[in-house]
Amino acid sequence: MTLEKYMIPCLFKTFFGFECLGCGFQRSLFLLFQGEFLAAFKMYPAIYSCLLLFAFGAFHLFNKSKKYKKLFWQMALVNLVFMIGGYYFKHFYF
Repeated sequence: MTLEKYMIPCLFKTFFGFECLGCGFQRSLFLLFQGEFLAAFKMYPAIYSCLLLFAFGAFHLFNKSKKYKKLFWQMALVNLVFMIGGYYFKHFYF
């Protein structure tokens, strides 16, 4: 069964013709669920930092301490670096 027919299309790619920083996340997540960890990383190099950011976001949602807010924004910055770096390597080296 192919799950790609159920995926949400990228509006940025549809309108502008090239991939955004988030393109590949859905396919990578499905590869991760199938146990294909390296293929998931190759599809979207920032998959693991995004999942970690989502975990930090959920933790911050349940505990609104200022300490966790700062940690969440630091993780968001690290995730952005991984997304930009992954975008660069995906398009110029893979």
